[in-house]
Amino acid sequence: MIDALLPAALDPLTAGLLLAASLVTSMITAALGAGGGVLLLALMALWLPPVAIIPVHGLVQLGSNTGRFAMTWRRADWGALAAFAPGVILGMGAGALVLVRLPEQVWQITIAGFILFLCWGPSLPAAALGRMGILLASAVTSFITLFVGATGPLVAAFIKQLHEDRFRTIATFSGAMTMQHLPKALVFGAAGFHFPEWLPWVGAMIACGLVGTRLGLHLVHRMGDHAFQRLFSIILTLLALRLLWQALA
Repeated sequence: MIDALLPAALDPLTAGLLLAASLVTSMITAALGAGGGVLLLALMALWLPPVAIIPVHGLVQLGSNTGRFAMTWRRADWGALAAFAPGVILGMGAGALVLVRLPEQVWQITIAGFILFLCWGPSLPAAALGRMGILLASAVTSFITLFVGATGPLVAAFIKQLHEDRFRTIATFSGAMTMQHLPKALVFGAAGFHFPEWLPWVGAMIACGLVGTRLGLHLVHRMGDHAFQRLFSIILTLLALRLLWQALA
Protein backbone atom coordinates (compact mmCIF):
# COMPACT_ATOMS: atom_id res chain seq x y z
CA MET A 1 0.00 0.00 0.00
CA ILE A 2 2.79 2.40 0.98
CA ASP A 3 4.82 1.46 -2.09
CA ALA A 4 1.89 2.46 -4.31
CA LEU A 5 2.09 6.02 -2.98
CA LEU A 6 5.83 6.35 -3.57
CA PRO A 7 7.60 7.23 -6.81
CA ALA A 8 9.42 4.29 -8.37
CA ALA A 9 12.79 5.81 -7.49
CA LEU A 10 12.17 5.65 -3.70
CA ASP A 11 11.95 2.72 -1.29
CA PRO A 12 9.97 3.07 1.98
CA LEU A 13 13.07 3.46 4.19
CA THR A 14 14.57 6.25 2.08
CA ALA A 15 11.19 7.97 1.82
CA GLY A 16 10.82 7.86 5.61
CA LEU A 17 14.30 9.28 6.19
CA LEU A 18 13.57 12.18 3.86
CA LEU A 19 10.23 12.84 5.58
CA ALA A 20 12.09 13.17 8.88
CA ALA A 21 14.65 15.40 7.15
CA SER A 22 11.85 17.66 5.90
CA LEU A 23 10.65 18.20 9.48
CA VAL A 24 14.12 18.91 10.85
CA THR A 25 15.29 21.17 8.01
CA SER A 26 12.06 23.21 8.11
CA MET A 27 12.57 23.69 11.83
CA ILE A 28 16.13 24.90 11.16
CA THR A 29 14.97 27.44 8.57
CA ALA A 30 12.13 28.73 10.75
CA ALA A 31 14.34 29.02 13.84
CA LEU A 32 17.57 30.34 12.29
CA GLY A 33 16.27 32.09 9.17
CA ALA A 34 18.00 29.92 6.55
CA GLY A 35 19.95 26.72 6.03
CA GLY A 36 17.29 24.06 5.99
CA GLY A 37 16.63 24.21 2.24
CA VAL A 38 20.30 23.70 1.35
CA LEU A 39 20.62 20.82 3.82
CA LEU A 40 17.51 19.15 2.40
CA LEU A 41 18.88 19.58 -1.14
CA ALA A 42 22.13 17.88 -0.11
CA LEU A 43 20.21 14.95 1.41
CA MET A 44 17.98 14.61 -1.64
CA ALA A 45 21.08 14.50 -3.84
CA LEU A 46 22.15 11.32 -2.01
CA TRP A 47 19.05 9.33 -2.96
CA LEU A 48 16.99 10.97 -5.69
CA PRO A 49 17.66 10.53 -9.41
CA PRO A 50 19.65 13.53 -10.71
CA VAL A 51 16.84 14.61 -13.04
CA ALA A 52 14.42 14.83 -10.08
CA ILE A 53 16.54 16.63 -7.48
CA ILE A 54 15.97 20.30 -8.38
CA PRO A 55 12.30 20.11 -9.51
CA VAL A 56 11.20 17.94 -6.55
CA HIS A 57 13.20 20.03 -4.07
CA GLY A 58 11.60 23.16 -5.53
CA LEU A 59 8.11 21.71 -5.07
CA VAL A 60 8.79 20.70 -1.46
CA GLN A 61 10.30 24.11 -0.72
CA LEU A 62 7.29 25.80 -2.30
CA GLY A 63 5.03 24.06 0.20
CA SER A 64 7.38 24.69 3.12
CA ASN A 65 7.83 28.39 2.39
CA THR A 66 4.13 28.89 1.68
CA GLY A 67 3.30 27.36 5.05
CA ARG A 68 5.87 29.50 6.86
CA PHE A 69 4.59 32.61 5.09
CA ALA A 70 1.00 31.73 6.05
CA MET A 71 2.13 31.65 9.70
CA THR A 72 4.04 34.96 9.56
CA TRP A 73 2.53 37.08 6.76
CA ARG A 74 1.34 39.85 9.09
CA ARG A 75 5.00 40.78 9.75
CA ALA A 76 6.11 40.77 6.09
CA ASP A 77 7.56 43.77 4.27
CA TRP A 78 4.96 44.03 1.52
CA GLY A 79 6.82 46.80 -0.28
CA ALA A 80 9.89 44.60 -0.64
CA LEU A 81 7.77 41.66 -1.82
CA ALA A 82 6.03 43.85 -4.41
CA ALA A 83 9.45 44.83 -5.79
CA PHE A 84 10.63 41.18 -5.66
CA ALA A 85 7.73 39.77 -7.74
CA PRO A 86 8.58 41.28 -11.18
CA GLY A 87 12.20 40.13 -10.81
CA VAL A 88 11.04 36.55 -10.35
CA ILE A 89 9.15 36.70 -13.64
CA LEU A 90 12.11 38.25 -15.48
CA GLY A 91 14.68 35.86 -14.01
CA MET A 92 12.60 32.72 -14.55
CA GLY A 93 11.70 33.78 -18.08
CA ALA A 94 15.35 34.27 -18.99
CA GLY A 95 16.35 31.02 -17.29
CA ALA A 96 13.65 29.02 -19.08
CA LEU A 97 15.10 30.13 -22.42
CA VAL A 98 18.56 28.75 -21.58
CA LEU A 99 17.72 25.79 -19.31
CA VAL A 100 21.05 24.03 -19.71
CA ARG A 101 23.61 22.61 -17.29
CA LEU A 102 26.07 25.43 -16.75
CA PRO A 103 29.34 24.91 -14.80
CA GLU A 104 28.12 24.53 -11.24
CA GLN A 105 31.44 25.57 -9.70
CA VAL A 106 31.07 29.07 -11.15
CA TRP A 107 27.66 29.52 -9.55
CA GLN A 108 28.82 28.08 -6.23
CA ILE A 109 31.83 30.40 -5.92
CA THR A 110 29.82 33.43 -7.01
CA ILE A 111 26.95 32.74 -4.60
CA ALA A 112 29.34 32.03 -1.71
CA GLY A 113 31.24 35.26 -2.34
CA PHE A 114 28.08 37.36 -2.36
CA ILE A 115 26.76 35.70 0.81
CA LEU A 116 30.01 36.41 2.69
CA PHE A 117 30.03 40.00 1.47
CA LEU A 118 26.41 40.58 2.46
CA CYS A 119 26.94 39.06 5.91
CA TRP A 120 30.29 40.58 6.86
CA GLY A 121 31.04 43.36 4.39
CA PRO A 122 29.88 46.98 4.59
CA SER A 123 26.16 47.65 4.48
CA LEU A 124 24.73 48.05 1.01
CA PRO A 125 23.97 51.63 -0.08
CA ALA A 126 20.38 52.75 0.24
CA ALA A 127 19.91 52.65 -3.54
CA ALA A 128 20.76 48.92 -3.63
CA LEU A 129 18.04 48.26 -1.04
CA GLY A 130 15.39 50.24 -2.92
CA ARG A 131 12.82 48.89 -5.36
CA MET A 132 15.24 48.59 -8.29
CA GLY A 133 17.88 46.90 -6.14
CA ILE A 134 15.36 44.36 -4.83
CA LEU A 135 14.06 43.74 -8.36
CA LEU A 136 17.60 43.13 -9.66
CA ALA A 137 18.43 40.76 -6.77
CA SER A 138 15.19 38.90 -7.42
CA ALA A 139 15.86 38.54 -11.16
CA VAL A 140 19.43 37.30 -10.69
CA THR A 141 18.61 34.75 -7.97
CA SER A 142 15.49 33.54 -9.83
CA PHE A 143 17.62 32.91 -12.92
CA ILE A 144 20.31 31.05 -10.96
CA THR A 145 17.90 28.87 -8.96
CA LEU A 146 16.87 26.94 -12.09
CA PHE A 147 20.42 25.61 -12.37
CA VAL A 148 21.70 25.16 -8.81
CA GLY A 149 18.45 24.58 -6.90
CA ALA A 150 19.01 26.35 -3.59
CA THR A 151 19.69 30.08 -3.80
CA GLY A 152 17.79 30.63 -0.56
CA PRO A 153 20.93 31.62 1.39
CA LEU A 154 21.70 34.33 -1.17
CA VAL A 155 18.15 35.71 -0.99
CA ALA A 156 18.29 35.47 2.80
CA ALA A 157 21.59 37.35 2.96
CA PHE A 158 20.10 40.14 0.85
CA ILE A 159 16.87 40.38 2.88
CA LYS A 160 18.98 40.39 6.04
CA GLN A 161 20.24 43.81 4.89
CA LEU A 162 16.68 45.16 4.90
CA HIS A 163 15.55 44.42 8.46
CA GLU A 164 16.77 43.78 11.97
CA ASP A 165 13.44 42.52 13.31
CA ARG A 166 13.67 38.69 13.24
CA PHE A 167 9.99 38.06 12.48
CA ARG A 168 9.98 40.61 9.67
CA THR A 169 13.06 38.96 8.18
CA ILE A 170 11.55 35.47 8.36
CA ALA A 171 8.18 36.57 6.94
CA THR A 172 9.68 38.56 4.06
CA PHE A 173 12.16 35.79 3.21
CA SER A 174 9.34 33.20 3.22
CA GLY A 175 7.21 35.31 0.89
CA ALA A 176 10.13 35.89 -1.50
CA MET A 177 10.99 32.20 -1.67
CA THR A 178 7.34 31.24 -2.20
CA MET A 179 7.26 33.49 -5.24
CA GLN A 180 10.55 32.07 -6.49
CA HIS A 181 9.64 28.38 -6.14
CA LEU A 182 6.16 28.59 -7.74
CA PRO A 183 7.28 29.39 -11.30
CA LYS A 184 10.18 26.93 -10.95
CA ALA A 185 7.68 24.08 -10.78
CA LEU A 186 5.92 25.44 -13.87
CA VAL A 187 9.19 25.75 -15.79
CA PHE A 188 10.28 22.17 -15.06
CA GLY A 189 6.79 20.88 -15.81
CA ALA A 190 6.89 22.60 -19.19
CA ALA A 191 10.36 21.14 -19.75
CA GLY A 192 8.93 17.63 -19.43
CA PHE A 193 9.48 16.57 -15.80
CA HIS A 194 6.70 14.17 -14.74
CA PHE A 195 5.42 15.53 -11.41
CA PRO A 196 2.26 13.39 -10.83
CA GLU A 197 4.06 10.26 -9.58
CA TRP A 198 5.91 12.37 -6.99
CA LEU A 199 2.91 14.33 -5.67
CA PRO A 200 1.70 12.01 -2.83
CA TRP A 201 5.20 11.79 -1.34
CA VAL A 202 5.82 15.51 -1.87
CA GLY A 203 2.55 16.22 -0.05
CA ALA A 204 3.78 14.16 2.91
CA MET A 205 7.12 16.02 2.82
CA ILE A 206 5.28 19.36 2.95
CA ALA A 207 3.11 18.20 5.88
CA CYS A 208 6.22 17.18 7.85
CA GLY A 209 7.79 20.52 6.95
CA LEU A 210 4.83 22.42 8.37
CA VAL A 211 5.24 20.63 11.70
CA GLY A 212 8.93 21.55 11.69
CA THR A 213 8.10 25.16 10.83
CA ARG A 214 5.73 25.47 13.79
CA LEU A 215 8.41 24.07 16.12
CA GLY A 216 11.03 26.43 14.69
CA LEU A 217 8.86 29.53 15.07
CA HIS A 218 8.28 28.56 18.68
CA LEU A 219 12.05 28.69 19.19
CA VAL A 220 12.26 32.13 17.51
CA HIS A 221 9.96 33.56 20.19
CA ARG A 222 12.64 32.69 22.74
CA MET A 223 15.34 34.70 20.91
CA GLY A 224 16.05 38.40 20.76
CA ASP A 225 16.67 40.21 17.48
CA HIS A 226 20.42 40.56 18.12
CA ALA A 227 20.88 36.86 18.87
CA PHE A 228 18.81 35.93 15.81
CA GLN A 229 20.83 38.19 13.49
CA ARG A 230 24.11 36.79 14.83
CA LEU A 231 22.99 33.17 14.40
CA PHE A 232 21.56 34.05 10.99
CA SER A 233 24.95 35.40 9.86
CA ILE A 234 26.80 32.37 11.23
CA ILE A 235 24.47 29.90 9.48
CA LEU A 236 24.77 31.78 6.18
CA THR A 237 28.56 31.88 6.53
CA LEU A 238 28.74 28.12 7.09
CA LEU A 239 26.58 27.58 4.00
CA ALA A 240 28.84 29.87 1.96
CA LEU A 241 31.94 27.99 3.12
CA ARG A 242 30.27 24.71 2.20
CA LEU A 243 29.62 26.04 -1.31
CA LEU A 244 33.27 27.07 -1.64
CA TRP A 245 34.41 23.65 -0.44
CA GLN A 246 32.14 21.92 -2.97
CA ALA A 247 33.40 24.12 -5.79
CA LEU A 248 37.09 23.67 -4.97
CA ALA A 249 37.08 20.03 -3.86
